[in-house]
Amino acid sequence: MTTTVKAYGATSATAPLEPLTIERRDVGPHDVRIDIDYAGICHSDIHTIRGDWGPIQYPQVVGHEIVGRVAEVGSAVTRHRVGDLVGVGCQSNSCRTCAQCEQGNDQYCLNGNTQTYASVDPADGTITQGGYSQAVVTDENYVVAIPEGLDPERTAPLLCAGITLYSPLQHWKAGPGTRVAVVGMGGLGHMGVKIAVALGAEVTVLSRGTKKRDDALGFGAARYVDTTDAAAMRELRDSFDLILNTVSAELDIAAYLRLLDVDGTLVNVGAPTEPFRVPAFSLIPRRRSLAGSTTGSISEIEEMLAFCAEHGIMPETETVAAEGINEAWERVLSADVRYRFVIDTHTL
Repeated sequence: MTTTVKAYGATSATAPLEPLTIERRDVGPHDVRIDIDYAGICHSDIHTIRGDWGPIQYPQVVGHEIVGRVAEVGSAVTRHRVGDLVGVGCQSNSCRTCAQCEQGNDQYCLNGNTQTYASVDPADGTITQGGYSQAVVTDENYVVAIPEGLDPERTAPLLCAGITLYSPLQHWKAGPGTRVAVVGMGGLGHMGVKIAVALGAEVTVLSRGTKKRDDALGFGAARYVDTTDAAAMRELRDSFDLILNTVSAELDIAAYLRLLDVDGTLVNVGAPTEPFRVPAFSLIPRRRSLAGSTTGSISEIEEMLAFCAEHGIMPETETVAAEGINEAWERVLSADVRYRFVIDTHTL
C-alpha cells in the first residue's frame, strides 16, 4: 500500500516544474515518515532534471536537502520518535555490507548507494522521489537528528552544501596553520568559507569579479582575489595547502593547480559536465594532487550538524514558495542568489 502526497516535479528534461501527485510507500518496521517543512534547492537538482549527468526516468521530483518532523515510525525504529526535528540528505540507503559501508563510508558504497531522488529504492524497486514534496519515507538509519540551535528554515542546505564542504575539509585536515582556498562562492563555496574559518584555517576566496568581496570577508576569509585579475592570480602561485573547487563549470584547472604549494591538493566538489584537461607538469614539479570528494557519510553529517550548531554556522538562504521554484532555478543558473534557495513545502 502507498500514500499520495503533493509535490513539484518535472515530466521531461525540458519542461518547467509543475505540481504533481506522487506515491510514498507505507512505513515499514525500520522506516520513518517525515512531514517535510523545508527543502533546499541544489544545482544538482537542475543538472539531474535536465539530463546533464545522464538520462533519468520521468516524472521526477528532486530535492536532497530535507528538513521536517517525524510523523510516523515503524515498529522496530529506535533512532527517532514522532515529533523529532530531522533531516535527510543526498543518500537514503546503501548496501551496508561492502567494505566502505562497513567502515562507515556509506557515501562511497561500492554497490552504489541509494540517492534520495532518481535512484532505485531497494525497499520496493521504485524510483526515489525527493524533497520538493509534502512527505518522505526513509530508513531510520539515513535520517539525522537536527540539533537544537539550528534554525529549521535555514538548516536544509547543510545536508548537501554543508557536508559537501565539511567532509573534504576534515579529510584533508584543514585547521590552524593550513592555507585553504575556496574557488567560487555560491551555495557550496560560502559554506566552505564559513566552515574552514571555524576550523581555524587561513581562508582565501577565489571568485570571478568583486561583488562578493565584502561577503567573503564578512564570513571570515582573510583574503579575496578576483580570478579575472591575472596579476593577482600569479602572485598566489605556490600559496595553498588545499584548494576546494566548488564550480560546476569548465575551468583552466592547471592555472589553479599552480597555486598549490608542495604536497598541496586541489579537491573538486563541483561537477562540470565537460572533462578537465590536466597537464602533467602542473602536478609533477610540486608533488601536487588532484582529487574529488562527494558528500559525506551519515555519521559525518551528524558530526557536521553538531559542529555548525556549536559554532553558529548557518547557510545564507532565501525562502521561496512552491510556485516560485522555476524562477528560483533560473536565478540559480544566472548566479542570482545569495546563497541558497529553500522551499517552504507548506506552500505545496
